Amino acid sequence: MPSRKKPLVVVTRKLPDGVELRMRELFDARLNTDDTPMNQAALAEAARVADVLVPTVTDRIDAKVLSHAGPQLKLIANFGNGVDNIDVATAVQRGITVTNTPGVLTEDTADMTMALILAVPRRLAEGAAILTGDTDWTGWSPTWMLGHRIWGKRLGIIGMGRIGQAVARRAKAFGLQIHYHNRRRVAAHIEEALDATYWESLDQMLNRMDIISINCPHTPATYHLLSARRLKLIRPDAYIVNTARGEVIDENALIRLLEANQVAGAGLDVFEHEPAANPKLIKLAKAGKIVLLPHMGSATIEGRIDMGEKVIVNIKVFMDGHKPPDRVLPSML
Repeated sequence: MPSRKKPLVVVTRKLPDGVELRMRELFDARLNTDDTPMNQAALAEAARVADVLVPTVTDRIDAKVLSHAGPQLKLIANFGNGVDNIDVATAVQRGITVTNTPGVLTEDTADMTMALILAVPRRLAEGAAILTGDTDWTGWSPTWMLGHRIWGKRLGIIGMGRIGQAVARRAKAFGLQIHYHNRRRVAAHIEEALDATYWESLDQMLNRMDIISINCPHTPATYHLLSARRLKLIRPDAYIVNTARGEVIDENALIRLLEANQVAGAGLDVFEHEPAANPKLIKLAKAGKIVLLPHMGSATIEGRIDMGEKVIVNIKVFMDGHKPPDRVLPSML
């Protein structure tokens, strides 16, 4: 009896070797071995020929790309936790299932968030630059490179999902007082374990925190959630950390506040117009006002392999005629 034809799986970017090897074994995998990002025309062509499309968070799978989808395209298995790069509503209307890779990046992203929470008030990037820059270090001094302790400070977490809770666990161990705003209050036992205070009003929370950590997804509802108006509510001695999505912050408004010393500093791993980083942010980083990272929050070998394994499971389960475990619906966004 002839074996069933393997589905054509088009992968838009280079993935870890082990993940690609497994995809070759299971599917008719068309890989992007040189890791050249696909433009919109290439993505449209991939949608036209693929049975399964595996994009990453930097690939914009919008209505225009989806209009080229062939009738055989039934699954978009996103290699990423967020799905703001995909027009999920249009995909579903066209009978295409969308999946993502939730949960596997929680601890990695929370680690990076905590690193920035430490780095910005304690001026770690500035200190490191002293030893690698053009100026010689003259030695320790009682009043030199003074930052601020984080023990006892109030941390306001925006988005108390998996990552927000993981950040809270770490921050509590560092002596921070945990506050949070979420679209829904978390269960009482979680609040108790984290000793967390819930704020129904984001405005009221922002005005009272020493450090703000953004850990919510980017959705239409969270676009510029930290608007120019809300950013002005943050105290001049407070810090902002963002390891979620750049679009959650009105970046230009944040820059104006940083330049005017109306916010003490920021740690940013994401930007509103990636991969472009605003030149004004670069200038602020060189001046020691902020710490910038190039979207490294989830960048661990273990995390990328786990993401790939989730993609493979979603494809296999779907091709076996079952609902994939990580299906995303428009109502979830």
